[in-house]
Amino acid sequence: MHLNSLPQHYQQILRNPSLIKKERARRSLAEFIRQGWHVLEPATEYIHGWHIDAMCEHLEAVSRGEITRLLINVPPGTMKSMCVGVFWPAWEWIEKPYLRYIGTSYKQDLAIRDNVKCRTLVNSKWYQDFWNLSLKSDQNAKIKFETENTGFRAAMSINSLTGERGDRVILDDPHSVDTAKSDVSRDGVITTFKESLGSRLSSPEKSAIVVVMQRLHQMDVSGLILKKELGYEHLCLPMEFEPKRKCYTSIGFEDPRTYEGELLFPDRFSADVVVREKKLMGSIATAGQYQQSPAPAGGNIFKEEDFGWYTVYKKYKRIIISWDTANKATALADPSVATVWGEHDKGYDLLEVVRDKMEYPRLKRETIKLAEKWKAKDEVYAAHKLLTILIEDKSSGQSLIQDVKESTTFNIVAILPEADKVTRASTCSPLVEDGKVFLKKGASWVDDYMEEMTVFPNTSHDDQVDSTSQFLNWIGGGVGEMTDEFY
Repeated sequence: MHLNSLPQHYQQILRNPSLIKKERARRSLAEFIRQGWHVLEPATEYIHGWHIDAMCEHLEAVSRGEITRLLINVPPGTMKSMCVGVFWPAWEWIEKPYLRYIGTSYKQDLAIRDNVKCRTLVNSKWYQDFWNLSLKSDQNAKIKFETENTGFRAAMSINSLTGERGDRVILDDPHSVDTAKSDVSRDGVITTFKESLGSRLSSPEKSAIVVVMQRLHQMDVSGLILKKELGYEHLCLPMEFEPKRKCYTSIGFEDPRTYEGELLFPDRFSADVVVREKKLMGSIATAGQYQQSPAPAGGNIFKEEDFGWYTVYKKYKRIIISWDTANKATALADPSVATVWGEHDKGYDLLEVVRDKMEYPRLKRETIKLAEKWKAKDEVYAAHKLLTILIEDKSSGQSLIQDVKESTTFNIVAILPEADKVTRASTCSPLVEDGKVFLKKGASWVDDYMEEMTVFPNTSHDDQVDSTSQFLNWIGGGVGEMTDEFY
């Protein structure tokens, strides 16, 4: 096609190199970032990576209205805040200067930081020469600044998310590394996310929420979004490629990496840098911050590859039922859990897992019912029907011990834990590492059990871990004082 056959404004663009650059930046967020980088980082060379294209493509889909809920999990240092919180609003304002943004983070200073950077970018000569966006002089502060077209960008911490409503709510790192470890702090953020974030939208149907963060806990904001299936498009890009977790999204994106361990951003995070940082961070932090998984591949204290498997019951020397009872059967309390174990010459088979929230009368009934069930299974006993029940001697377990003793002839061992949960798990983990613990292939409970065991201690519930630790420490003579031993 000849140049003169094009519309007049396209002819002007193609005859002017600066207008070509402007048009490329207007059409592509990634190109906009590349061209505008010098404004915010004049002393730092811009290093591009394909993951930046991936983030930009998904943000552009939000701009087109194709996505209204977007979750981005990427490692720190990969330009997530700059892409989402700084460049994207300024880029959208080229076409839609009326859009309103709320930027929030776990700390207001961080939200303000990105607000200031965005304002600096929009006020820059580079931006104004191209697009001439006017900001209001009477509302041009670090916390909030407005365009002459009624658009604005406001900054606040997630704990003070009130007042404003926006077309875009950007939630950037809702947890810090430290606060994610605190149940109280983490639950506070989760409550705000569930109860307040949606109410900050101008239009419940058309406005967008973009969450960008690194994973820090199984039940951080990302964990909630994924577990509850809240309808978020999920762009997940770990530092080192894991083929089993390859990311695909609805806009046709797929992680382009092909081999195990292939790096996300090698021009900035080389293999030597990644190895060095992983040693410094440790496996748990590496799993969350680098791999976007709240547990290392294979597990934390308990590793998936250390568990053995069985398909049929054996003739067991004895059956042991280990009960971890909850304080109360409320929505916030852990369930009560029983793990049923069969002892044999090579180790211990996990035969069954019972897990539910139970008020005390039902807990007592289920304890007796489960023991009677396994006592009656002639086919699983090698000789005498030896069955022992382990019950933690705390909270509801104290009453359970006394009541079951009075109403049955089962052998009860009351266990008084002497250390914290992590110590108890660590003490018995060598039995798992030695290949002495076996799980039943295809059992209905096995996937949930394996997930909790390998993710611990970064789990929302740890009752199956506690029940297992109680049994393994008892059988191995580890942590836990036996207050009433059966011989």
